[in-house]
Amino acid sequence: MATKKIFNERRSVNFFDNKKSIDETLLKEIIDMAVIAPSAFNLQPWRILAVKTDSSKQKLLNLANKQEKISDASVTLILIGDKDGYAESNPVWNEMLKSVSGNNEMVEGAKQAAAFLYGSSEERKLKFAESNVGLLAMSLMIAAKEYGVDSHPMSGIDFDGIHKEFGLKNSETVVMLICLGYFDASKQLYPRRPRRLYKEITTII
Repeated sequence: MATKKIFNERRSVNFFDNKKSIDETLLKEIIDMAVIAPSAFNLQPWRILAVKTDSSKQKLLNLANKQEKISDASVTLILIGDKDGYAESNPVWNEMLKSVSGNNEMVEGAKQAAAFLYGSSEERKLKFAESNVGLLAMSLMIAAKEYGVDSHPMSGIDFDGIHKEFGLKNSETVVMLICLGYFDASKQLYPRRPRRLYKEITTII
């Protein structure tokens, strides 16, 4: 599907057909395409919980203001950012060392820069996690549309409750949910509301 067509046709779908399912093979293809998204130093400080079973959906439903799309969507992705994703323990640093032909000085310099830029305060750590996962989130919705799958991002949720219920680490933060499935054609979406365009949001300085 052409990029312009994907952007024009992607909608935040409120109504999912609960009789249509996304199998694991398709979910894998969507995610494997989406992770081409950029991230700082290619650190990829993210992971995904794919909520698909009835029991997990019920847990999430109770933490997402009982929004029916959680129950009806085939799967809901909990997008998780790692606030310590810049740290030495991230295996991407080893991959980077191989990518630069063992230039340890270059990698050590990158580690120091990342530690300062993203780890020197709690605010920076949170910004690091959320900004990178935000890039992944849009990439996931575009990849889904490429495969004919509809989506809906959600932030009207109990972030702390989800963190606790699904056993996240202290260094992790819930960034958002993305429901994936197929639009219920018996329902109707509101027309897309107008966007603020270049002249309204852009200032050249």
